[in-house]
Parts: sequence; C-alpha cells; structure tokens
Amino acid sequence: MSDIIKLAAEKRERTGSRYSQRARSAGMLPAVVYGHKEEPVSVAVNSKDALSSIMKGEKVFELSLDGVTQNVILKDLGYDYLGNNIIHADFARVDLNERVDVNAHLKFIGDAKGLVAEGALMMHPLTEIQLNCVVTNLPSEIEVDVADMEVGDVIHASDVKLPLETMKLVTDPDAIVAQIVLKKLAVDPDAEASEVSAEGAEPEVITEKKEEDSE
Repeated sequence: MSDIIKLAAEKRERTGSRYSQRARSAGMLPAVVYGHKEEPVSVAVNSKDALSSIMKGEKVFELSLDGVTQNVILKDLGYDYLGNNIIHADFARVDLNERVDVNAHLKFIGDAKGLVAEGALMMHPLTEIQLNCVVTNLPSEIEVDVADMEVGDVIHASDVKLPLETMKLVTDPDAIVAQIVLKKLAVDPDAEASEVSAEGAEPEVITEKKEEDSE
C-alpha cells in the first residue's frame, strides 16, 4: 500500500439531502465516519482531494477532524440517480494493525487464446473479490492472467493468486471470476423447417395427365 493519504474533514451540523447538496455545491463531499464503538459523525471532506484518491484505488486515509487525527478505511460510496457521480462516502475507523474484510478489484490481463474461436465470449461474473488482510496491506487491485484460457476454461476465486500469503480469501472459493463460453449462433426456425420439409418431400411425377384432365 502507498503512503496514507491525508484528508481534512469538517463536521456537518445539519444533515439531509438539502444540506448535502449545499456541501457538494461548495466543493465538499458529504461523508459519515463510524466504528470502534464510537458514535457516527457526519462530516465533509474536500471533494477534489478525496475523489482523486478514491479513483486511484486508495482505501485507507488519515482523517483530521477538530484537531484529532484518526485512520479510516473507505467502506462504501453513494452515487447519484444516474450512477455516474459519487455524492457520498462512508468511512470506518480502523487500527492500522487490525485485520479487515475488503473488496479488491480484479484486473484481467492477457489475450485469451480461446477467443479466436468463432462465437467465443469471455465472461466475468465477478470483477472483484473479498479478502481479509491487515489494513496496511490493502491491495488497490489484483491481476488475473487469462492469456492461457481456452473455450470451456473457468477461473474460480480460489484460483486467484493473492499478493501476500497473509491474505485470506473471503469470497466463495467456487465463485467464477472468468470463463470462456461459445455463443449460440442464431438460427431461423422457419428457414430450418423449410430445409427439413424440402429434404423429406418426394418429387411429383408429371409424365402423365391426371384422370380428371383426360375426362
């Protein structure tokens, strides 16, 4: 983990969507700090500083509030109704030596061999896994090499190599994080039926006129 990012926070005396909107308009990101058997506190941090670090994958911060410094871990983010912009953050107080459960983003690297097959698709049911580790060892992301995958191959959570031996997987070991499947090619049922009908039909013999015509 890189050096801990420092954030200055100010206490929010009033809460609610109306006051949160005012804070965001003033360039602040509304947040809540909780945990360690202390009362939750509504705060606001500089939006530019916080979001630039969060987008880089930072999860642990040194928060300064009313002259008191405390270490916190990013636990959750709130987005606007379109799901595009971060409008709220939840921070939990932590001791840098304690173990915590955290979600780590998976970065898939390499060009899978199996994707050259017609109709082959790479599926990623999971793009992050949950693991347990010491706060100071939180990974921003974990690389998963998919270069050797062929059609039908599957990578489970238990196959993902964790950066440190002290880290423990929390996600279900059998959960699928990557697999290559074949897409079914679309078939026109009417055309298929016509082909079957044509193959099974006997040709009509017209060398002689029917009796009705001769009469």
